[in-house]
Amino acid sequence: MIIESYILGRWITGKGEGQPLYHAVTGEYIGSASTEGFNMGELLDFARQKGNKALRKMTFQQRGLMLKALALHLQQHLPELYSLSYKTGATKADSWVDIEGGIGNLFSYASLRRKLPDLPYWPEGEAHMLGKAKTFMGHHLLLPKEGVAIHINAYNFPVWGMLEKIAVNFMAGVPAIVKPATVGCYLTQAVVKHMVNSGILPEGALQLLCGSTGNLLNEVNAQDTITFTGSAHTGLQLKSNPTILQNNVSFTMEADSLNAIVLAEDVEPGMPEWDLFIKEVRREMTLKCGQRCTGVRRILVPENKIDLVQNDLSKALSQTVIGNPLNEKVRMGSLAGKTQKAEVLKQVSLLLKTSELVYGNLETVEIVDANAKAGAFVSPLLLRNNQPLHTSEVHNIEAFGPVSTLMPYRNLEEAITITKLGKGSLVSTIVTASRNTAREYVIEAGTYHGRILILNQQCGKENTGHGSPLPMLVHGGPGRAGGGEEMGGLRGIHHYMQRVALQGSPDMLTAVLQQYQTNATGIAATIHPFKKHFEELEIGYQLITKSMTMTSELIDAFANLSGDHFYAHLRNTNFEGTMFTQQVAHGYLLLSLSAGLFVDSYEKNPVLLNYGIDELRFTKPVYPGMSFHVRFTCKEKISQDKKEPTDIARGIVKWLVEMIDDENDELIGIATILTMVKKLEQ
Repeated sequence: MIIESYILGRWITGKGEGQPLYHAVTGEYIGSASTEGFNMGELLDFARQKGNKALRKMTFQQRGLMLKALALHLQQHLPELYSLSYKTGATKADSWVDIEGGIGNLFSYASLRRKLPDLPYWPEGEAHMLGKAKTFMGHHLLLPKEGVAIHINAYNFPVWGMLEKIAVNFMAGVPAIVKPATVGCYLTQAVVKHMVNSGILPEGALQLLCGSTGNLLNEVNAQDTITFTGSAHTGLQLKSNPTILQNNVSFTMEADSLNAIVLAEDVEPGMPEWDLFIKEVRREMTLKCGQRCTGVRRILVPENKIDLVQNDLSKALSQTVIGNPLNEKVRMGSLAGKTQKAEVLKQVSLLLKTSELVYGNLETVEIVDANAKAGAFVSPLLLRNNQPLHTSEVHNIEAFGPVSTLMPYRNLEEAITITKLGKGSLVSTIVTASRNTAREYVIEAGTYHGRILILNQQCGKENTGHGSPLPMLVHGGPGRAGGGEEMGGLRGIHHYMQRVALQGSPDMLTAVLQQYQTNATGIAATIHPFKKHFEELEIGYQLITKSMTMTSELIDAFANLSGDHFYAHLRNTNFEGTMFTQQVAHGYLLLSLSAGLFVDSYEKNPVLLNYGIDELRFTKPVYPGMSFHVRFTCKEKISQDKKEPTDIARGIVKWLVEMIDDENDELIGIATILTMVKKLEQ
């Protein structure tokens, strides 16, 4: 069987013998993968001309729904994907993290559409008025880059590694070329086949390379974005490509990481935190057979408790059943292949120059329902280094398997110093019941770790674990860990977009951004805005209300109704030494009266409900006798998808509410309110 690549809109086989692939458990030959003969420049052009142009025309809402549809489609093919995943040496739990965890990323990024505009681009942040006459302003705009996201992934997560990255670039409106590690590319290929067959993705949005990248990186340009997950050595070689340097191509790397877990001094045997610590280390050593970039490599324990920890951890590891992942009793499968096993044992031999092996066996391992010699099985290996401040190997060498090293520390300051010797990691965990210890650890160690888990009894059941990156949080780390970021919710989308600073008049920026900007010329309302359906409303459609006058009677009545008798709202207050000169109106009274001015409620209309308020500010005190009116403008529209076929078709309309003092035309308050508005087309 020759593993095909998906390029140029079709499945293609490379030339030559290719790289042989083997079953990680049985050692059986699976097939080979090759990209020899591929014109990599042609692949990039295809993605730019087809995929990029199609995706950048879609709005964030459409891209989000596309991701949701992909996730739902892949869920229909889980049995096949699990069956293939077993061939990589993964247990059911390992496969769940890889497969369903990856699909979960698609769902998570799909949900972000609710926080983004119904546009192909993203007006970012707040506007800046640059002129006194309010005719000149600035804003930032994020546009999808016109290039390709090139993902070069590691072998440990053939599915998650792809889906966690493409979810982000698709949401940004950029196509992807995915190059999984060849050793498990057949599993990635199966996922891509289902995605392609679904017909959900536009042509050119996704291409798959099963085999070498060839000269792909020689053909990139400044609009492209490269992400790499793997060894720091390989990452540095790729990042140093002259084309990448010359064109200043964005390169995000997630590399080797000597992640540390720290048992705080306050934790004693018998405490829930002690048990959580032992359980977490065992899980991190054995899940995915230790083949996780976020896995625990260094275990820091108070020096007076290290023997107790070693004993408890050894007992916990001895309960791990190793063998055929298809066997329900098995809790740890094999490494991804014999090449990986040889590499792990090589790195362990280097670590043993300054450490000792306190649990496990380098030569043999007891396994269930499999042939130890045929598969890539290895024992969990617990090492101990008694001089972590005076040896370098344990802080520089990563054995990418079920391998971790115990080491003692004298106080928290020394523990923090030891974690920093790893020169930067993806994640660290502090297990403690002390709030002060947690705070000190985070503040003093945080600059060296991309993520920190504070583990205690309170979050013990719900926490997702030391080694679990989450789509809404950034995944990456400083220094040795690569210095890059992946995922991170909205933050991750920025990597695939170009930020442009815009300057111009409010009218021009309103036209460009398709969001109403303060002081732009409005479209005078001919009928009340609330009588218009979602499709009928135009950005800038504006109602100028009649005026009303604030009175002491209104303020007193609102105070009695709301129970807000703050001294500034009372008539008989002595205002000397305060910010006010007399009784002042409640801000919420001002907003409520404004709603009375702009709401048309005499008959049923397309407005279904009030959805909320954003950015509410009261900018000037309002005293009895002051008159004001409201400028009410359609600021932004976001279409919503139906959760059920019988739902009312609708969208969210954001309205700019400007409360204006009649006497001097000054703002006394400003807010953005959201309404849910029925669509004309049901």
